[in-house]
Amino acid sequence: MSTAPMPQFPTGFRWGVSTSAHQIEGATAADGRGPSIWDTFAQTPGRIGDGSTAEVTCDHYHRYAEDVALLTALGVSAYRFSIAWPRVQPTGTGTVNPGGLDFYDRLVDELLAAGIDPVATLYHWDLPQPLEDAGGWLQRDTAARFADYAEKAAARLGDRVRLWITLNEPFIHMSLGYGMGEHAPGRTLLFDAFPVAHHQLLGHGLAVAALRSRSTSPVAIANNYSPVRVLGDTDADRAAGAAYEALHNRLFTDPLLGRGYPDLPGFDPDLIHPGDLDTIAAPIDVLGVNYYNPTGVRAAQEGSPLPFDLVPLDGYPRTAFDWPVAPDGLHELLGWLRDTYGDALPPIEITESGCAYDDVPDAGGRVVDPERIAYLDGHLRAVRAALDDGVDVRGYFVWSLLDNWEWAEGFTKRFGLVHVDYATQTRTPKSSYTWLRDVIAASREGSAR
Repeated sequence: MSTAPMPQFPTGFRWGVSTSAHQIEGATAADGRGPSIWDTFAQTPGRIGDGSTAEVTCDHYHRYAEDVALLTALGVSAYRFSIAWPRVQPTGTGTVNPGGLDFYDRLVDELLAAGIDPVATLYHWDLPQPLEDAGGWLQRDTAARFADYAEKAAARLGDRVRLWITLNEPFIHMSLGYGMGEHAPGRTLLFDAFPVAHHQLLGHGLAVAALRSRSTSPVAIANNYSPVRVLGDTDADRAAGAAYEALHNRLFTDPLLGRGYPDLPGFDPDLIHPGDLDTIAAPIDVLGVNYYNPTGVRAAQEGSPLPFDLVPLDGYPRTAFDWPVAPDGLHELLGWLRDTYGDALPPIEITESGCAYDDVPDAGGRVVDPERIAYLDGHLRAVRAALDDGVDVRGYFVWSLLDNWEWAEGFTKRFGLVHVDYATQTRTPKSSYTWLRDVIAASREGSAR
């Protein structure tokens, strides 16, 4: 961690934290909520690392006021949460479930009363199970169902949500959920999962129109990005790097910003119906950037099912997820987005950035996490460097407010600024929470001068 003072950020820079519904809400049988693909996935033996489910997790559904109080004390100006599609439409279609939307009404009003902007993500991977039973995102109809859900959510909340995010990390959902089978719904289609990419993007474009029919608030998407580090100096290595960059970083950005799809082996152009690319490229107000680490790539070994091999990057500290801690990658990524997309690139907000460590309370009950402080310090300085380079970055959201149920890892990975004892639901702010609170306060004080 640098010993230099944290540089100032622009007036109005959005300081926030992020969570997702399935990871923190619990109350999976409350208010008429239907099952999601993650409920089904977690009930399948061997799918979740510790055998747990998200039936209770952080019990945010009942403790949201306590969690908003934590946000208030932290001093953030925005809270990014997700709306659980199965709470709003238990089967993914038809009329809304009023009890489900009532919860988000209460949460949004609590945030506004605290002076915190509600930032709502409509889809953070929790597809209603009946839609998956009908084919899920492999089916074009799911895009239309998503737009209908978006319209219904905006009809109830659109006067108060300050920023809408349609999809969270569609690349990760496609690749791990439908391509590799490591996430719900657990399909192993490899490149046959490309229809999931197109239908998610089509759903995004249709949802943009639906949201704007009911709300005047800005609209965004949150993409996961990873700078590509080619390890090797052969033409095959460089070709592998280009293939991975097209898949991870460009597949969900090129069409979004009006360039159509990059050239990818196995992508069926017959997926694209007349008008689809125009729908997908409907202008957005913000590009959400989720960043965790760069990716090492080299030429695929003989017999590999993919056109590249992923290899560990040496020379960086590692998180409990064994991800490299590389703030320079965030600076590199922001410059790549600016240089690649130019005037087509909307303002950027870092919608997720964070790290998992094995945080344990000490004998006095404190949770001291210097590694997370160093991580945040480095990544905030990377954002400031990108601002100095002329990249239009408007905000930074830490993943995450709370330790939570980390998908296929269950409760084994802790990303929170606040430690959660899952047995007692006791919340304990970590030293990183205090550090960030002071950074936010100092930045506001400096901007006010």
